[in-house]
Amino acid sequence: MAVNDAERDAMSRALALATNGPRGLNPQVGAVILSPTGEVLAEGWHRGSGTPHAEVDALAQLTAEQTRGATAVVTLEPCNHTGRTGPCAQALIDAGVSRVVYAVDDPGDHSSGGADRLRAAGVDVDAGEQTAAAGILISDWLEVQRLGRPHVTVKWAQSLDGRAAASDGTSQWITGPEARADVHRRRAASDAIVVGTGTVLADDPALTARDGDALYAEQPVPVVIGSRPTPADAALHAHPKAPLFFASHDLASVLEELRTRGIQRVFVEGGPTLASAFIAAGLADTVLAYVAPVLLGGSRLALTDIGVDTIADARRLTVDEWMPLGDDLLVIAHPTAPEGA
Repeated sequence: MAVNDAERDAMSRALALATNGPRGLNPQVGAVILSPTGEVLAEGWHRGSGTPHAEVDALAQLTAEQTRGATAVVTLEPCNHTGRTGPCAQALIDAGVSRVVYAVDDPGDHSSGGADRLRAAGVDVDAGEQTAAAGILISDWLEVQRLGRPHVTVKWAQSLDGRAAASDGTSQWITGPEARADVHRRRAASDAIVVGTGTVLADDPALTARDGDALYAEQPVPVVIGSRPTPADAALHAHPKAPLFFASHDLASVLEELRTRGIQRVFVEGGPTLASAFIAAGLADTVLAYVAPVLLGGSRLALTDIGVDTIADARRLTVDEWMPLGDDLLVIAHPTAPEGA
């Protein structure tokens, strides 16, 4: 059965409803329940971990008589597992829904299969309506499911000869105002900003995302990795969001903890040691290298040991974009997949 105009309009509405929900451990999902004649009966969205999923949120507004024979339009395939809430596919079956239209398949090993469960119960299922728009909405969450951890962007600024600072340690400012403004925009688009204790002690950064002198509405959670204590009067303690501290140098375990907190995008800009550690561990999904037309010389390299002893072991990158920013150049790249991968 082809998707009709009422269902198409309902999907557009469901996508808008989904944005009411928070970014986090669970995806943003919206749902609309239609009568057999195409009238909107109820709307719902997922309000966060542990709350009813979008379909159940909408169904709860209706009587058993209203849901019998209805159509559920939802942005993500109804789940098929019992977690903190029950399986949405079974809730739709129990409600007597006769048709389900959804946009994106659930990628989870345990939560997918809702469409098959619905079909087995005699429910008509149509998948793929407005898939592109729905995929964009939850693209970060989908990548977390694919990676098994948050997406990691590693950023650094360097001179043309690959230095992060002058010989005396000074580094403000290698790049110009356009590049620095770009960094703050990217901070605001991230869920967490990660630095090492060395950066905190040396630079006392605020770790905020600023638009000139004003703060962006969205702020990343500040994260500090390292065993040295952070001073009580450090600037990051004034951050709008409470900082997280990890004494562990096990970056994979840090990322797992951040994932459980609903963090989907991590922005690493904690200096050469931390940047090198993420790259050496194979945990850099995107590299942002801001290159300034200045020469510094000396030993303070933008990257240190990344586990490359011979040219054959070089960590190859694929450049996604070369972006001029004033006098500077931003290189946006990602690790090149091995041949045959």
